[in-house]
Amino acid sequence: MDNAGKEREAVQLMADAEKRLKASHSFLRGLFGGNTRIEEACEMYTRAANMFKMAKNWSAAGNAFCQAAKLHMQLQSKHDSATSFVDAGNAYKKADPHEAINCLNAAIDIYTDMGRFTIAAKHHITIAEIYETELVDIEKAIAHYEQSADYYKGEESNSSANKCLLKVAAYAAQLEQYQKAIEIYEQKLLEAHEEQNSEAYTEAVKEFDSISRLDQWLTTMLLRIKKSIQGDGEGDGDLK
Repeated sequence: MDNAGKEREAVQLMADAEKRLKASHSFLRGLFGGNTRIEEACEMYTRAANMFKMAKNWSAAGNAFCQAAKLHMQLQSKHDSATSFVDAGNAYKKADPHEAINCLNAAIDIYTDMGRFTIAAKHHITIAEIYETELVDIEKAIAHYEQSADYYKGEESNSSANKCLLKVAAYAAQLEQYQKAIEIYEQKLLEAHEEQNSEAYTEAVKEFDSISRLDQWLTTMLLRIKKSIQGDGEGDGDLK
């Protein structure tokens, strides 16, 4: 089946789903099997969305996934609703970044309500990346990276949180918010020292140096700390 055929089939599935929904709203249907009709409509919207995806009609696919997400919520299927909103967001990413963000935010709201903060953090990163690359709104990208870092920290995923904070620091420096960037790098240095993690410490020094050139005294102090982490006699006497 060519793309035009897939689109025709998808449009027909959307129309059939609408009919199922209208039937579910009638009084007698509402008493007997209303939910079954809604479930059937939901399945049709999902099938239509996948047909639109195959036809590369991303906006139509996003819309169909959104319709499915709303019906899943009506059926109290929160996880399925969130999954459909994410599918909608991924489709819209290719056609309408603003709608993609709306759908991903809807998914995030459901995941945080369910206590699934690690998944919510992941989708905050996706939104941040849309602001980075598609909409070029660095301040909003920073806000979503910070939110993601907060959620990761709450779930003890410190490595993932630090990756987000490094993005925040890099963009803060780009926006000439040097104090904010330095505070983040200083915190990474402290954590790496506390964990006795030489590799993380060296990486943090590199990033710190990129926005705040290290003077000779500070370089000497940082090198001594690195040697204390590695153990006496180890290392090549170089911070980087």
